[in-house]
Amino acid sequence: MANPALKPSLLSRFRLSWNHFKSRLLLKYAFSYILMFLIPLTGVTIFVYENAVKGLRVEIEQSNVNQLNQVKSTIDDRMNELQEVAGRIAYDKHLTPYMVRHPYYSLEAIQALANYKASSSIAEDLFLYFHGDSNIYSYRGLADLHVTFDTLYQFEHWTTGDLRRDLNETRQPLVRPAENVTVNSRVEPMLAMLVPVKPNDPFPYGTVVYLMKESNLTGVMDSILSDFSGSSYIFGPSGEVLTANSHGVSLPGDELKTISVLEPGIHNLELDGEQYSVVSVKSEENGWTYVTTMPSFQFFSRVAQVQTLILIVFCITVITGIAAALLLAKRQYHPIRDLMEFAKLKGSGNEASKLRNEWESIRQTLHDYSARIDLQEPFVRNQCMLLLLKHGKPDDPEIEQMILSAGFRHPQEQGLYFSAILSWDDAAPGGQSWQERHLLQEMLSNICLPGPDAQIFGIEFSVKDQFALIISLPGEGALPVQGRMEQVIEAIQAVIREHSQLSLSIGVGTAYRDLARLNQSFIEAAAALEHRMIRRSGQVTYFEQLAELNPAAGESFWIPRKSMLKLEQSLKQGNESVAAQMIADTIDTIKDEPLQVHLLRCICFDLLNAFLRTASELGMDEVFTNVPELTSFETLEELESRLLSLAAAICAQVERNTETSESSLMDDILAYVDQQFADYTLSLEHVALKFAISTSYLSRSFKEKTGSNFSQYIWQLRVDEVIRLLENTSAPLKEIIEQVGYLDAPNFIRKFKKETGLTPGQYRKEHALKGTTAKRPV
Repeated sequence: MANPALKPSLLSRFRLSWNHFKSRLLLKYAFSYILMFLIPLTGVTIFVYENAVKGLRVEIEQSNVNQLNQVKSTIDDRMNELQEVAGRIAYDKHLTPYMVRHPYYSLEAIQALANYKASSSIAEDLFLYFHGDSNIYSYRGLADLHVTFDTLYQFEHWTTGDLRRDLNETRQPLVRPAENVTVNSRVEPMLAMLVPVKPNDPFPYGTVVYLMKESNLTGVMDSILSDFSGSSYIFGPSGEVLTANSHGVSLPGDELKTISVLEPGIHNLELDGEQYSVVSVKSEENGWTYVTTMPSFQFFSRVAQVQTLILIVFCITVITGIAAALLLAKRQYHPIRDLMEFAKLKGSGNEASKLRNEWESIRQTLHDYSARIDLQEPFVRNQCMLLLLKHGKPDDPEIEQMILSAGFRHPQEQGLYFSAILSWDDAAPGGQSWQERHLLQEMLSNICLPGPDAQIFGIEFSVKDQFALIISLPGEGALPVQGRMEQVIEAIQAVIREHSQLSLSIGVGTAYRDLARLNQSFIEAAAALEHRMIRRSGQVTYFEQLAELNPAAGESFWIPRKSMLKLEQSLKQGNESVAAQMIADTIDTIKDEPLQVHLLRCICFDLLNAFLRTASELGMDEVFTNVPELTSFETLEELESRLLSLAAAICAQVERNTETSESSLMDDILAYVDQQFADYTLSLEHVALKFAISTSYLSRSFKEKTGSNFSQYIWQLRVDEVIRLLENTSAPLKEIIEQVGYLDAPNFIRKFKKETGLTPGQYRKEHALKGTTAKRPV
């Protein structure tokens, strides 16, 4: 007896579930999901049922095409074999007219003909005839022409006169259609092939005659078309039927003429009042056409049993789908209900308009949050600005569009652009340093200073405790460029002092009118920041003002600091030509100054020390093993020669470091592609987006790295994987093709055959046959 306590529990659960469906929105979801499920399911079911015949037809016809190609290849090989035998007969010294007629050597000629006949697997008999002769020669010996073809082989339609004419006048290989031949009171259909000797000679002196049983050709076709239920034909170059294998269904002569002139491929025709599927393949070797015909009603016999199964599956799927739609609608409504409750808490809380204002409440809440999100700097813009700092303005339309959309670039190139770097010198008391830095970075990430009319973008980069700024100014102004830059920096300092007590230093680069040189300004700002130790903490260092820190010319002479900075930066950039020019200019400057020996020596060692310092930063430890040689100079010319050599080595090291980093990136990209090649969504744009590089750069670097373009590389990986799966698994071909990320199976099969010469199915059969042969014991 059932427990009565269960009834109230079930009733309460039913009431709770029904309460969920009181919402009109929930009911709309439920009906929408049911309709979205039933309409496509019904359409798909009808489509599957209607196309069942078409799918089977395509599968069977494609199988027929493949098998018919194999038939063509096999028979072509047999015909070529016969022509090769005729060629060897033509050049056999035992089979010249003199030798075959000689009383003594004729035995050797007969034996040679016997050997040639035995070497052919398809020829039933072989004859050699010389023009104008009344005799014909075979492996049995010399025989009269009339006796041979009136007594031994009696053709139904090939008369003796026609036979003699064909034997004497044939200039090209000729194959007569199969006809009944009486052989020793036994009637059997045979084909005759005439090959003039010598082959391809405009004036042949004889003819080789092959007699072939029609069953030999039809047997080859039946063995390859093993599961074929239709008729097969071989048509000659002129459309005549060479051989036919009707399997009880024969077509009238006019219908045979129709199918004999079909183009190679698959055709659906009405023949003799009935629909047929016709497959045609043409040989390039001898112009023969191979055709198979199959009645279309055979396709429907396989679908009859599927009809009931489809109906049962459809009903079960409908019931399951409705239940799933109700459950999905219920689950889908829960987040909307939660959002609606959240919107109600943030809004007016109007309970009377609950059902009508669900979406309105959610829309208003999303609008409020969207306004907050718009205040944040987009990640794409931050990446764009970082590219500008590191590489200048790349020659890429996508980056150009990002710069324009960010509102950073002035129209018609009428603007000034420079970079500044903020460096935090100490920490705020109470552990609030990080919070204050984060607040300042948010403030300076995108700010417009109305006084100096400057647009400022802040960028985080990899150096710890530093923050970069990109500053844009209008091209023209009342103050000089340096004065406008100082005005902007003072405004930035005022903003920082207003919101933070942190002490910081600022390095400022040179202002350029070309946005592409912004990376140079960034390098100059970094160089200026490196020399902040000569200023007090919290001060600003301008790269343009570094030259003013040199002593007065009247007191002493030293290499201008600005020249030294440019020289070091040219070495760090790997620009050997600029470095060589700076070395030559510096040496010339030293030569023009009347200096004492000890002071000249110090200046030269200071110049050499700049090179050694740069080499040390690049990790060139091998340079320091040659320090004695570098310092053992006697003249300025010797010093210049050593510095030029050292500059070339440093610039080469910079290029190697750059190439190493680029090679490492391409190695990572290749490893990713090798791992994800089976993903059908993999594309050049997808990889470029993942590794944050442009598609043009990726395409060019990929071709240089692998020697092939991106699509060719992916295709080869997929082909190799398909070959591996064909050789080592028994999975269906369609499943294998989809497994490697190729959704268009027919297109893949066509490209696979074009590359390997075999379809995937033929490749699997051939590999299996080779494996069986290898395992067979000797």
